[in-house]
Amino acid sequence: MVHRKESELNGQKLIVETGKLAKQANGSVWVQLGETIVLATAVCSKEAGEDRGFFPLSVDYREKAFAIGKIPGGFLKREGRPTDSEILNARLVDRPIRPLFPKNFKNEVQVMITVLSADKINDADVLGITGASIALNISHIPFEGPIAGARIGRVDGEFVINPTFEQKAASDIDLIIAASEDSILMVEGEAEEISEEDMLNALLFGHEQIQSIIKLQKELVSEIGKPKLELPEADDRSELEAKVNELSKDKLPECICIPEKEERNKALNELAKSIQEQLAEEFPEKEMVIAEMFHELEKELMRSMVLDEGKRLDGRGLTDIRDIYIETGLLPRVHGSALFQRGQTQALATATLGTKIDEQRIEGLEGDFWKNYMLHYNFPPYCTGEVKPIRGVSRREVGHGNLAERAIKAVIPNDNSFPYTLRIVSDVLESNGSSSMATVCAGSLSLMDAGVPIKSAVSGIAMGLIKEGEKVAILTDILGDEDHMGDMDFKIAGTREGITACQMDIKIIGISPEIMKEALAQAHEARLFILDKMTAVLPEPRAELSTHAPRILTHKISNDLIGSVIGPGGKTIREITEKTGATINIDDDGTITIASVESESGEKALQWVKDLTAEPEAGKIYDGKVKKIMNFGAFIEILPGKEGLLHISQIDNKRVERVEDVLKVGDQVQVKLLRFENDGKMVLSRKVLLNQ
Repeated sequence: MVHRKESELNGQKLIVETGKLAKQANGSVWVQLGETIVLATAVCSKEAGEDRGFFPLSVDYREKAFAIGKIPGGFLKREGRPTDSEILNARLVDRPIRPLFPKNFKNEVQVMITVLSADKINDADVLGITGASIALNISHIPFEGPIAGARIGRVDGEFVINPTFEQKAASDIDLIIAASEDSILMVEGEAEEISEEDMLNALLFGHEQIQSIIKLQKELVSEIGKPKLELPEADDRSELEAKVNELSKDKLPECICIPEKEERNKALNELAKSIQEQLAEEFPEKEMVIAEMFHELEKELMRSMVLDEGKRLDGRGLTDIRDIYIETGLLPRVHGSALFQRGQTQALATATLGTKIDEQRIEGLEGDFWKNYMLHYNFPPYCTGEVKPIRGVSRREVGHGNLAERAIKAVIPNDNSFPYTLRIVSDVLESNGSSSMATVCAGSLSLMDAGVPIKSAVSGIAMGLIKEGEKVAILTDILGDEDHMGDMDFKIAGTREGITACQMDIKIIGISPEIMKEALAQAHEARLFILDKMTAVLPEPRAELSTHAPRILTHKISNDLIGSVIGPGGKTIREITEKTGATINIDDDGTITIASVESESGEKALQWVKDLTAEPEAGKIYDGKVKKIMNFGAFIEILPGKEGLLHISQIDNKRVERVEDVLKVGDQVQVKLLRFENDGKMVLSRKVLLNQ
C-alpha cells in the first residue's frame, strides 16, 4: 500500500511517498521537491557482527545521469566511481545519522540515496538527509530519529529555506543543517563574511522551518512504522568493571595528565595492556571488552577534569590556544608556500598559479561549469605516526579539503581582476586536532606569499564541548582526543570581518542556542588572535607575483578577427606559441589570454596578436616587409596579412629606374600609409619619410 505525505517549503511542495518502490529494502522512501526526486533506502544485516570498535554504517549518495536526460561520457557510458560532490553529499547524510544508532546495536547498516530526477531548480543533497531518516524510522532498524535536512540562504536580507539554484547564487549564506525536533545535529556551509549573530539567526531559522518535516515523519512512522529490532541484553560486566576500575584508579590520572600526545598515548597503552594481562586468566578472551572499559574510564576522567577542574589533557585552560609557529616562503621553486603549526598540528600549504587551460570542468546535475580555484587536502598516515595503505583520496580528505576551500573562497579575487587559475595543496605533516583549520590558515598565507591579491587572510579554529547535565564547558582549539571524547566538533573559519565557513557535528541531543552563541563568541576571539599571529608574519599579499608564476595579459578583439589569430588549421597561433614561449587561450567572446613565465615573452606575443588584429591607419608610419616586386613598385606588408603598394615613384626622393636597384624581397622598409583608395587599397610612401 502506498502512503503519501506532503508539506510546503519555500513555496514548493515537499512530497514523501513510500510503499511503491524498493519494497524489499527494510525501509525505502521517495522524497520529492519540485521535480527533483531522490530514493532513499535502508537495510541492515540479518545478524549482528563482531565489535569493530566503530558502528558498521555505510552511506552512499549517487547521481544518475538520466536524472537530467543525459548519457554519461567516457568509453563505458555508465556512471563510474563517486564524484567529489557525491562523496560530500554522502558525508552530509552520514554525519548526523551515525550518532543516532544505539551503542549495543552491532548489525551492519547500509543507507543508499539515489537521485532519480533533477529539475536544475532544487538541490537534491538536503533531500538525502530527510530521506535517510524516514527510511530508517519506518524500518525495523533501531534509530533515534527523526531528523531532517534543510539548506538556509539569505537573499536581499531575508532568510530562505531550501533556496533554488537561482536564489542560492544571489545568497550571501549557504548553510546545510540536519536537526531533530529539539536541536541541531550537523551544520555545513559557507558565507560571505557574516557576523556571529547572523550565523546563529540563520541556524535558528532553519531549525524552526524544518519542524514541519519532523512532524510529517512522525505521522508517517505512527501509521506504518515497523516494530524495532530487540537489542541484545547487555552482559553483566559489573565484576569485570570493578576489577578494571581498581587496577586503573591509581595510574590512570597520572597517565592522562601527560601533556605530550605521544607520551600520553604510550603510557595509556602500556597501562591498558598491563590490566589486560593481569585479568587474562580470570577473564579469558575479554581483551576487547577490557580495552573498551578502560577507554570509557579514560573518557570519564577527561570529562570530569574539564568540568570540575577546568583542566585539559595538555594542561591548558578552556580558552587557551596552543603555541603557534608560522613560516612563509619555505619552498624556493613553488609560487607560494606557508607552514602553519598549532601545537602538534602542522600543515604545509602551497599555492600554484595557472592559466585558463588549468581550470577544472565539473559535471553536475545542476549543469556543467568550470572551476578556477581549488584546494586539495592530503592526510598521509605518517602525520599521526601510523602505517596504513594508501588507496587514493579518502572521503575524509575530500570533506576536509572542501571545508577549507569554502573558507578561503570568499577572499579570492574575481576572474576579471585576476585572471589566474589557483590551486592550493595542503599536506598535513602532523595532526592532533583540527588539521582542516590549520589548512585554512596555511592556505591563505600561501596565496599571500605567492602575491595573490586576496581580500584578507583567513583563519580557522575548532571548538569543542563537554556537557554533563547542567555542567557545560566550551573548549577552544580542541585536541584530537577532545574531539573523540567530547560532545561537539564546531569548526569556524573567517576573516576579521566575519565568518566564511563552518562545520559542526554534535554527538548529543540538547545543544541550546545559548551554548551555540557562547561557542561562536569564543571562536570569534580565537579567530582574531590567530589572525594577529598570521599578520605579524605576513601582513598583506606580496607586492609582486612569484618570479616563477606565469604572467597573464588579456586583450579583447572582435569575433570576426579570431580567425586571423588562429590561422588556417591553427598555424598562426602555433607559430606565436613556438616563437615566444607564451601560452594563448581565445574565448568565444574574443577575449585573448596570454600567459608566460617571463614578461618579455608575454609582451612579444601580445604585440604579435595586436599586429594581427590591428587595422591600418592613414598617416601612420609602419615598419614593413617587402613581399613582392613588380615593374611599377613593391608590395609591402605593413601588418600581418595587410599589404599596400609602394609605387616606384614613392620609393626614393630621387628617380628610381628599377625597383630592384633599391629593394629586394624580404627587405625591411619603413613606410607611411598615405591614404586608402576607393577600393580599399593602401597607398604607401617611403619618399615622404626621406624628405623629412
